Amino acid sequence: MAAADSDSTSACPHCQREIPSSNIELHSAHCARNLQKCEHCGDMVPRKLMDEHYDENHAPMNCSLCKHTVEREIWDLHTGIQCPQRMLACQYCQFELPAVDLFEHQDVCGNRTEYCQSCRKYIRLRQWIGHELQFHTILNAASELSSDRTPAAAAEQPVPKPARPATGSLNKQLLLTVAITGVAVLIGSILYQSKGK
Repeated sequence: MAAADSDSTSACPHCQREIPSSNIELHSAHCARNLQKCEHCGDMVPRKLMDEHYDENHAPMNCSLCKHTVEREIWDLHTGIQCPQRMLACQYCQFELPAVDLFEHQDVCGNRTEYCQSCRKYIRLRQWIGHELQFHTILNAASELSSDRTPAAAAEQPVPKPARPATGSLNKQLLLTVAITGVAVLIGSILYQSKGK
């Protein structure tokens, strides 16, 4: 029976920890006198260190970039995603600048052109990946196929011709779009002028 009493525990009314029943009175007195429950996280903290605990774990922080006061719980979110002054690299030139200025910079930077050796044309940087996928993946795949073949197999199976971009149909679609837009603007301006009179 004595062994059963020594294994029993009781919950401390102050910190809610399970304490051996034989030590509960001593622990409760010590706990109530020296520890305090943090109202933010619920941890038991020594009373003399409560201010330090708050400053290190819960006090709002001032962002040195945007000068906003941010709750410590969302500090990582603010510095990683929300701060308008966080530094980000341009996807075209890799130049780092504040996030608030990135859209305008990339709009200008993406309009720069580079010379495509395969097409012998200048391509806008914002269109480069699509251009590569649309016009050069077929060429690259065909060249890989031809380099993997043995001379006898290459003689038996002809290398497929790379697909040529349908520039004629693309130009026709572009002209049609411009014409429709022009007609719509013309009709809109006529209607606007007739309402004004």
